[in-house]
Amino acid sequence: MNDKVIITVATTGAFPTKEHNKAIPMTPHEIAKDVYACWKAGAAIAHLHMRDDDGHGTMSAERFEETISLIRKTDCDIIINCTTSGDLHATDETRMIHLSKVKPEMASYDCGTMNWMNSTVFYNTPAFLEKLGYYMQEQNVKPEIEVFDASFIYNALYYLKKGVLKAPLHFQLCMGAPGGIAATIENLVFLKNLLPKDCTWSAFGIGSNHLPTLFATISMGGHIRVGMEDNVYYAKGELAKSNCQFVERAVRIIQEAGKQPATPNEARKILNIK
Repeated sequence: MNDKVIITVATTGAFPTKEHNKAIPMTPHEIAKDVYACWKAGAAIAHLHMRDDDGHGTMSAERFEETISLIRKTDCDIIINCTTSGDLHATDETRMIHLSKVKPEMASYDCGTMNWMNSTVFYNTPAFLEKLGYYMQEQNVKPEIEVFDASFIYNALYYLKKGVLKAPLHFQLCMGAPGGIAATIENLVFLKNLLPKDCTWSAFGIGSNHLPTLFATISMGGHIRVGMEDNVYYAKGELAKSNCQFVERAVRIIQEAGKQPATPNEARKILNIK
């Protein structure tokens, strides 16, 4: 399936609010409605964050349950990919417990600690990463290994060797977050060349480097992520009207490159999700 490109839509994230873009979905009903529209447009994976009543990121299992239930009440077969890092104040337990309750097919695995937004620390201790890796195996959840810098890849290879992670691995190259690796084509090539040969990978650039990263990723054979978690602007000075707008553009670019967006079931085969 070398001609198939998986589109992940990251609808919400933990940071952007209605003040940044009124179109960003915040409630379970808004997120579920948005995910359905993105699936119809060509997204194969939905990366989900939850918000509390005040709009702050939360790891509430109940919010995940409500949102995913709303999605699954439709004919939507999109792959659900839950964050495990939607609240910097969450405990190890609250970062994991929702996985056993909602049984997503995928979840994020942030494979290292970093200075987040140059203002706080995003802790992913060795003890937590080992616990989370084994827990994901128990729950039959595919880890999406989030890479904010080169060291995250080396950490993942260590945990693969130790048995905390199982091959084939899937990496998400997250570029442009303050405190992480910058979103440049040179850095994309650098990170891609560190990945093991039998893995799958996706990438995105935050902010103004979103499109260059998207173009380069497709040309290099990777998969892509779009959505208002990473960028509330569709173009310079133009706020996005919806997450669906990002997905529709991604589909057009993929097709112009002589490829096709993967369906959810095709994505399951590519990612070895059983």
